[in-house]
Amino acid sequence: MRILLIEDDARTAEYVRRGLTELGQVVDHARDGQEGLLMATTGQYDVLVIDRMLPKLDGLTLLRMLREGHIRTPALFLSAMGAIDDRVKGLESGGDDYLVKPFAFSELYARICSLGRRPPLQDVQTVLSHGDLEMDLLKRTVVRAGKSIDLQPTEFRLLEYLLRHAGRVVTRTMLLEHVWSFHFDPKTNIVETHISRLRAKLDRGFETALIHTVRGAGYKLDVAP
Repeated sequence: MRILLIEDDARTAEYVRRGLTELGQVVDHARDGQEGLLMATTGQYDVLVIDRMLPKLDGLTLLRMLREGHIRTPALFLSAMGAIDDRVKGLESGGDDYLVKPFAFSELYARICSLGRRPPLQDVQTVLSHGDLEMDLLKRTVVRAGKSIDLQPTEFRLLEYLLRHAGRVVTRTMLLEHVWSFHFDPKTNIVETHISRLRAKLDRGFETALIHTVRGAGYKLDVAP
């Protein structure tokens, strides 16, 4: 297995790294949260081992950012924070397991092996693009032709859905279900209002419109009508 260890305590990191290496595993080590986030997003790993209290970017926030970017690598929290609430927060942030320090190395290794036996995940896409429009799911940024576009959270989700279906018509019902989690018609113009706002932000000032209304069907994001 290839394992990413994100741990700022040098003694703990060396203990874990040496033990795993002696058992034939490949271990990369990040010393803070920012470095760990970069390595986790650019490298291919079977398991992540993450400390909770990291400099620059804490472990919970780091893992939430990875999950929001659709990176599903199994993750084990290794932390001295062992209260029930702490463990629940770790699992709710996207963690698959949680081990409290101090720990027995044999238990840590058994848990890592258990996570590593999961079926391999497909490569995940963290950047969506169409034409001159690009969305970074990890950084939560949107850029068109080099110009940064500031979106509200709902607008970001709406654009993400349109980008994932670029070139295809999406219906009002599809948008209600996947962007707002509505499984009924709220009898409001919520979709139309947000499409209008998103269109103003994306298309204003550009020669080519990206968001098109398909009369009687829905909406389509495309470089051509």
